[in-house]
Amino acid sequence: MIVGIGVDVVQVSRFRAQLERTPALRERLFVPAERALNDRSLAARFAAKEAVAKALGAPVGMNWQHCQIVVDAAGDPQVAIDGTVASAADAKDVRYWHLSLSHDGDLATAMVVAER
Repeated sequence: MIVGIGVDVVQVSRFRAQLERTPALRERLFVPAERALNDRSLAARFAAKEAVAKALGAPVGMNWQHCQIVVDAAGDPQVAIDGTVASAADAKDVRYWHLSLSHDGDLATAMVVAER
């Protein structure tokens, strides 16, 4: 059963400019393993984290570092959660995450489906 769906689109150049204007933003939004990625990949991961939040109904107090986008052995992106995000997911009985990332030109897009 689908619990929630989230979609987000990020303009890579705008996201890059924001990271340059506010260097602490990179540390607030991303775990150390994500921070070294290029801006295009970070924009897609940010879109995915936003989509996760939307799929959960935008829970108050969500810590961005409690949602990480990892790559499995096959190279597919996966949602990994803990802390505040895991608590919000548990409250809605979310057990499975489906994630799709896409890039086109200056846009990064993510779609997330949260499922029981």
